[in-house]
Amino acid sequence: MAVTRTIKKGKAIKAQDKPAAKKAAMKIAAAAKKPAGKTAAAAKPPSGGMTVAVKKAPAKPLPSEILPMLATLVDQPFDREGWLYEIKWDGYRAIAFMKKGMTELRSRNNKSFNEKFYPVYAALEKWGINAVVDGEVVVVNEQGTANFSALQQWRSEADGELQYFVFDLLWYQGKDLTGLPLTARREQLKKLIPKTGLIRLSHDFETSGEEMLNAAREMGLEGILAKKADSLYHSGERTKEWLKIKSQKRQEVVIGGYTKNEDSSKPFSALLVGVYNKGKLEYTGKVGTGFNQQQQKDMLQQFKPLLVKKSPFTTEPDVNKPSRFRPNPPKAQAFWLKPSIVAEVSFAEMTSDGVMRHPSFEGLREDKKAQAVGLEKEIPVSKIVSPLAGITPRGESSRKTLLNPTDETQVRKVNGEELKFTNLSKIYWPKEKITKRDLINYYYRIAPFILPYLKNRPQSLNRHPNGITGESFYQKDVTGKVPAWIEQYPYETSEGEKKNFMLATDEASLLYMAGLGCIELNPWSSTIKKPEHPTWCIIDLDPAKQSFDQVVEAALVTKSVLDDMGVPCYCKTSGSTGLHIYIPLGAKYTYEQSKEFARIIVTLVHREIPRFTSIERAVRDRGGKMYLDFLQNRPHATLAAPYALRPKPGATVSMPLEWNEVKKGLRMKDFNIFNAAERAESLGDIFKPVLGKGIALQAVISKYRSKNG
Repeated sequence: MAVTRTIKKGKAIKAQDKPAAKKAAMKIAAAAKKPAGKTAAAAKPPSGGMTVAVKKAPAKPLPSEILPMLATLVDQPFDREGWLYEIKWDGYRAIAFMKKGMTELRSRNNKSFNEKFYPVYAALEKWGINAVVDGEVVVVNEQGTANFSALQQWRSEADGELQYFVFDLLWYQGKDLTGLPLTARREQLKKLIPKTGLIRLSHDFETSGEEMLNAAREMGLEGILAKKADSLYHSGERTKEWLKIKSQKRQEVVIGGYTKNEDSSKPFSALLVGVYNKGKLEYTGKVGTGFNQQQQKDMLQQFKPLLVKKSPFTTEPDVNKPSRFRPNPPKAQAFWLKPSIVAEVSFAEMTSDGVMRHPSFEGLREDKKAQAVGLEKEIPVSKIVSPLAGITPRGESSRKTLLNPTDETQVRKVNGEELKFTNLSKIYWPKEKITKRDLINYYYRIAPFILPYLKNRPQSLNRHPNGITGESFYQKDVTGKVPAWIEQYPYETSEGEKKNFMLATDEASLLYMAGLGCIELNPWSSTIKKPEHPTWCIIDLDPAKQSFDQVVEAALVTKSVLDDMGVPCYCKTSGSTGLHIYIPLGAKYTYEQSKEFARIIVTLVHREIPRFTSIERAVRDRGGKMYLDFLQNRPHATLAAPYALRPKPGATVSMPLEWNEVKKGLRMKDFNIFNAAERAESLGDIFKPVLGKGIALQAVISKYRSKNG
């Protein structure tokens, strides 16, 4: 990486400063959140004539059609001179044609968007220039992030604010600009963009691709685009001069059918999807998450005229096929469709036989024909951008072990710090003969999955130096008891003593805790950035003498209550006796607000199943019933982290679950030190949404009150 990077108007930023890309991305988000003005119309553009490069461009009449230039998907970001980075907006690609009162807004497959996105069309009409521009129509939320689901359901201004982010100028004032370098096209474009309104410039930046992608991930953006600064515009071609790097894997798919599970009240249970390969529709998976009930009802209406008797896939999928992690899948009936509807899904990874793991529905796409949907494969960036020096790998391959199976004391360098691990053959789980070495190797392998739930959260260390049958103790204060490189967070006792919690910030600190005998890991629900504002709200289902099937029943009732409120929720085993249900809050509300919301939920759940549940705080008042615990939502309270081991027989794990796994027959011992890491690597982090932007609590409460009086 060069010592400095140039970013917007020549401002130099040192490489060791706060990442330039993050600043840039935050600036874009801030701009996106600015109001578009009193009307949907754009203001007149700033004054400015043709640039020298545009004056020299060849003359050409307004083109009747231009297909968009497409980017090639690559597997990782890179850092190279001569490349510009842009935000990849999660919306509909649209090219606008404008000349003397004639305005057209068209999709990438040349369909008219004039009526569908009428505010953008009105703004283009009043822009008052003769030009063809390329951009993306999006709905932007309060955080400045494009919301594709909201765009897909957009019907009017009541559904969200449309914006048109313009990133290229293809024709201007009778001049064909497609043969000019990108920098020259954008130089002219910047002179034309309105100062206010819903037509916006999609900024480009000269910066580190790694930093830009990290910033995009932090903001929940779809990804980034890398464009060669001197690239020409190749209409309708997918070139290697424009590259896209996604924050998460996304794929357009064709809907070839759907399933409905036995005894399910939902309109349908999952979509059956595929992609075309040499004219044949190949099955790529079953998509059962990502849509709400209203979306399902709307889609089912679209499906009715498309019903057919025969599967459209080359090989009919077995919709009831068990897997290693779901040996008893719900019984489902398949319904086949004429393959004409295109959807977009996100997924963890693609298996060797071409099936998506953990796919989630993102929305329907109206701007691409079904027959044009093929599998988009990542190309190694090393085959496009050379030399290789300076390219930073985006992630790690599946890891196995950190420590060898024989030496009692071993030293390993992790995150630049030397960690010494001792007494590695000490038995921690006597019945299973699981050792301290096994514990550390587990946390090494699960680190990529558990760290997001530990990072920058104070830890209450629960140490078991002699395993689960020996004496254990809690340690909050680590002042003077840990290496200097361990980060700490100060607190004051009721007596006024100043002490420090330990922070887990990286893999080294995680493995250091494991080396102390911390079998389970217990983070706060909030980070030190906003210590009074939890990331999530928790419902802890804590049984007394109830069966685990009753715990499952309580979890499903809780989900039903939250579904009725329109609130997403995610379930994990406690690893002990109960289940935990998490609701994403996005650190927008206080612990008190979180607790009171949880109180409402458990009260409603208790009304449904009073025969075996209680919301009484005192154990003596519960009458031996299952406690619906909402008081975990308080400052400094801790709960076992997702993917954390528990000091229980069987070395059980607090494991995130798919909701269709939460059913009778579920057992705590199904998820343990022997299979948890492999499951996580197979399914991906299915609990990740709890770290997302969070619900709009006031809107949820208002909607519930109006619905229920």
